[in-house]
Amino acid sequence: MDNSKIIIGYLIYLPIVIILTIYVSKMLFKNGKYFMLDIFKGKEDIALATNKLFEIGFYLINIGWALLILKISYRSSIDMSSQTLIEILSKKIGGFSIYLGIMLFINLFFFFRGRRKSRQSHKIVPKTPVFDAGQKH
Repeated sequence: MDNSKIIIGYLIYLPIVIILTIYVSKMLFKNGKYFMLDIFKGKEDIALATNKLFEIGFYLINIGWALLILKISYRSSIDMSSQTLIEILSKKIGGFSIYLGIMLFINLFFFFRGRRKSRQSHKIVPKTPVFDAGQKH
């Protein structure tokens, strides 16, 4: 069995999904560091470390998913036309792009949620009674 078209498909698919993942990750976490700085109230070391850990997790999840769905199935690679290969790759890369977009919005949701929670905890200040030394109690 001649698998050359399937191998070509893999050689096209893998670089595209890896480059897409790297690009989306760089954009998300380059801008996400500002959310982290806000969430951690300017503590740069913990904000940047947390952002980096989220970035590594993003890579692992998305590249792992890209590898998990790698398989190109066709009844016979011998009679697979170039058109069929392009259509298969289009579906795989398009599906992965949609998945990556969903992951981007999930991360943004968590950034905004963390920022909102951080600001809420900033506003809640426990009320303590103020006593005047000259006032009778």
